[in-house]
Amino acid sequence: MRRRCTWNIFQSIEYAGEQDQNKLYNFFGFLMDHFTPPSGERSPISPVFRENDTCRDTEGERYICRWAVEVPDGYTGPRLTFPMTFCGVSKLVEAFKQRQKLHACYVLQLLGETWRLLQILPNINHISFCHTREITICGDLHGHLEDLLLIFYKNGLPSSEKPYVFNGDFVDRGKNSLEILLILFGFLLVYPNNIHLNRGNHEDHIVNLRYGFTKEVVGKYRVHGKKILKLLQKIFSSLPLATMVDHKVLIVHGGISESTDLNVIARLDRHKYVSTLKPPKQSFHTTNSRMADSDGLVESRPRLRSLPIQSPTSTRRHDFPRRSLQHPPVSEQLYWSVEKELRKRRKQAGFDQSYGDMKMSASDQNLDTGTDNHEWKQIVDILWSDPMPQNGCIPNKLRGGGCYWGPDVTKNVLGRHDLQLLIRSHECKQDGYEFCHDRRVLTIFSASNYYEVGSNRGAYIRMGPNLNPHLVQYQASSTCIDLTLRQSVSWTERSALQALRQQLFVHKSDLISAFKKFDPDSTGLISTKDWASATESILKLGLPWRVLRPQLVSGTQQGMVEYRQWIGELSLREPHLEISDTSILEIMYKNHSNLETIFRIIDTDHSGLISLDEFCQTWKLLSSHLKMEISDKTVADLAQSIDFNKDGVIDINEFMEAFRLVGISGHK
Repeated sequence: MRRRCTWNIFQSIEYAGEQDQNKLYNFFGFLMDHFTPPSGERSPISPVFRENDTCRDTEGERYICRWAVEVPDGYTGPRLTFPMTFCGVSKLVEAFKQRQKLHACYVLQLLGETWRLLQILPNINHISFCHTREITICGDLHGHLEDLLLIFYKNGLPSSEKPYVFNGDFVDRGKNSLEILLILFGFLLVYPNNIHLNRGNHEDHIVNLRYGFTKEVVGKYRVHGKKILKLLQKIFSSLPLATMVDHKVLIVHGGISESTDLNVIARLDRHKYVSTLKPPKQSFHTTNSRMADSDGLVESRPRLRSLPIQSPTSTRRHDFPRRSLQHPPVSEQLYWSVEKELRKRRKQAGFDQSYGDMKMSASDQNLDTGTDNHEWKQIVDILWSDPMPQNGCIPNKLRGGGCYWGPDVTKNVLGRHDLQLLIRSHECKQDGYEFCHDRRVLTIFSASNYYEVGSNRGAYIRMGPNLNPHLVQYQASSTCIDLTLRQSVSWTERSALQALRQQLFVHKSDLISAFKKFDPDSTGLISTKDWASATESILKLGLPWRVLRPQLVSGTQQGMVEYRQWIGELSLREPHLEISDTSILEIMYKNHSNLETIFRIIDTDHSGLISLDEFCQTWKLLSSHLKMEISDKTVADLAQSIDFNKDGVIDINEFMEAFRLVGISGHK
């Protein structure tokens, strides 16, 4: 149960972040539709949200040639020759094992060759066992290079005799996303008929702004990072959407919906879906909105329509017995009482068992109007959706995109296309894989230690002509091998609880207000039941707070929580900034991910620096997004205080590090 609760903490915080990202994107979509900058001024946000036309053939050749980069004689890293060979990509793998860096010249060349190849690939790749004896299928890697290298070590390098399917989400979260892409693209160039890459929901430049890939590329290639990111943006929109094995096994990143039609997916133009967070601009809007960016690429300003977001169902109070995570329950009756609380809490917040309570909103029902929107919904569904145990198909409000689909939808869609198995990824699983829907849906996740060292195993699939999946599990960490199960659970539990304390800290003002409603006499004491109810009403994470209470609250008096003292214990290190309104610090803590994302949107040259004026503009956008008033003086004071060296610009990396949340124990 400790392991289960720990897992739910990580997952709840992750999904809350994804929903928050989509809400922020909706906000920018609204600005793009309704905001016009004053005459003579450029919009600070439009470059990120422009529709990216696809350059092909000779135009694409000229586009890549303009980005030629010289390699200095003193360069000691790997050198590539084109066309790529197995020897060349093998050397690249070895170089990345030794933490060597590939020169930007070769990065751009390799990406350019990959882009050319992807233009001719179909939306759905087909694999036949007439030409191979076994195929390997991998799930999310999320920048975990050590997992990819371990898979190659255990299973062998890709070749004509050992084909692979990589099912999306190669980037974000981990620190070696670019190296993973370069290795996979290298093998794709050598074995274009045996390496198959599906697009994931994180192969999206808008998503990359929040989850780390943009920051990683710019950090590794400061001079040429913008060029690399622009080329990758085109590559992501060119990745195939699905892979079919022997016309019987469908492999997609997210899943399906009741309207999934493989015939529509096979013939749509995937290249125009640069970001799946919005549909492409309708053809009748395109005539007067063409513009060229600073690199000479023709781009257009889209009419945005963002994914619908709605809040989870409201929380109701329940009275549950207290259980400590330090001492796992031993009796079956005790186990199920905790399990019952866990399920009910997650149901209240819209997790897992609550699918049946969600209803299709009007905006969701209208997504199919128009050919472009119908195609867009097909792509969103296969990249963002998750399975659920109940029958039906409903909006996926936890992630903010795609749907939840049930066993009946699986049966109908697979039957309609004469399929016997759906393989998907998109969700981290503790064992690296999970069957559902009468074993007709298989989730595979290949990034081990995704949340924390020891949090989960990775896995991959080996499949032969009989189409029976053989699952191989692993954990790419020597630390995990030496830990007992209890030690591993304790390790990940500490990390999860620290992440949860950070969430509690950034909502401390809202929590105090919620607690006071249960304390009309201002005694500073509330019952454990009321503490749990109030906490869930603010954070909406669907967690069993009464089970977690002994881990979060140091002490109680006869079942009563001293909430003022507890809030004080949550205090984290704050920067020493001389500003007139300290309430802005809490806003910053609570919205630091949104703030960093807005910074990266405004920082169009990816320099990591923004001017003081841009900083103030950032706060105006954030305050508009939050629908709250922040005075110009407060923002100006904050900007001046953060500009430590008084050079007129703010280093975004130093800024975010200055406001990193550090616990008292960690600070000591």
